[in-house]
Amino acid sequence: MVRNDLFITVPSFFKCPISLDVMKSPVSLCTGVTYDRSSIRGGRVLPSKDFVPNHTLHRLIQIWSNSTNSNNTSSQLSPSSNQMNFSISRQQVRDLIKKIQVRDANCFQGITRIIEFAKVCDENRKFVADVEGFVPLLVDILSNVKVDNDLKKKIVVFEQIIRVLDLVLMEYRDKDQLMRSMAKNRDLLASIVFILEKGNLDSRIGSVRILELIAIDTESKLRIAEKEGILNQLFQLISSETDSSAIEAGLSCLITISIPRRIKVKIVRFGLVQLLGKKLSLLEPSSFSIIEKILKLLETISTCTEGRTTICTDLVCVTAIVEKILKVSKTATEHAVVIMWSVCYLFRDQSAQEAVMKSNGLTKILLIMQSNVSPSVRQMCGDLIKIFRVNSKSCLSCYDTKTTHIMPF
Repeated sequence: MVRNDLFITVPSFFKCPISLDVMKSPVSLCTGVTYDRSSIRGGRVLPSKDFVPNHTLHRLIQIWSNSTNSNNTSSQLSPSSNQMNFSISRQQVRDLIKKIQVRDANCFQGITRIIEFAKVCDENRKFVADVEGFVPLLVDILSNVKVDNDLKKKIVVFEQIIRVLDLVLMEYRDKDQLMRSMAKNRDLLASIVFILEKGNLDSRIGSVRILELIAIDTESKLRIAEKEGILNQLFQLISSETDSSAIEAGLSCLITISIPRRIKVKIVRFGLVQLLGKKLSLLEPSSFSIIEKILKLLETISTCTEGRTTICTDLVCVTAIVEKILKVSKTATEHAVVIMWSVCYLFRDQSAQEAVMKSNGLTKILLIMQSNVSPSVRQMCGDLIKIFRVNSKSCLSCYDTKTTHIMPF
């Protein structure tokens, strides 16, 4: 990029991998790669059009663009006025952190600049995480429920701390030990519940991701899931939000913490199966990431008797599972087969078997056996066919063995 005969270096992550120009409308695909929307529209046909606008990158590009334009027309501005948030120096970051460590007046005003610095790249996040004592200090502040008598200020401070921890916690050198101590910290969990109830959407998503990160063993999963308010807020995030990243964050956290059996039972009694079944029935196949997570969570639930029983009695859920087979992704199909195998073959539930048959499940199972699925899933399909053969004398006799004409959806 040239400005007044001077070359300006464009950050590589601002450029579209296709056009190599600065992105005007960055969108992320299912592959995790970000492109400019105009380049995608003009490119070849994609298997999925589930674009996710990358608002953070878009904002950074706008800041960068405004800064370069300002520098070109306003030479009288001081250097500090033109400095971008994400180009703050490491020494400035250290100075801002030092103010927080000594609890200087208005010290939390600098956290926004630290957040912008950490957003830029992994190296910046690691640098912030490596500043001696900073991450544990943030945990301590977040654990202090009396950090400020002013409720609005308290929410703002906690939201900022959540955002920093969400960015840098994985880079902390002793993260396993720290995460275990965080999961045991009742005051910290209380503050996270507080943010889940009072915070903005970004901080709520960050809080959920932190909960997922610190759930590293059975004890921590139990402590998190049994903390009053957490399951309720996770359910709220899944059921009431329309933001896909919020829904995915809630589902991912539930998948992680629902490994212990007593947590499976708890979330089943909480009404999770009904919630997931209803949501699954309303989702379009293009929402593949959310569908995969819902099916993964239902698969986890189906490993306990209470979970299988509830799935079997919720015919909306069973029907929605069968309907999504072969329409979403290989991962979603395999999760769905495992659920059906659990309720129809392992549990031998007659009502679930009938629901699968009515939803054309047998044809789909036969098609799955001819597709590129894992050997274990193929074996489960074989078990299901045996069950349906036993319970339906006519279902296989009327099936045309020439399956090339059958479309999966």
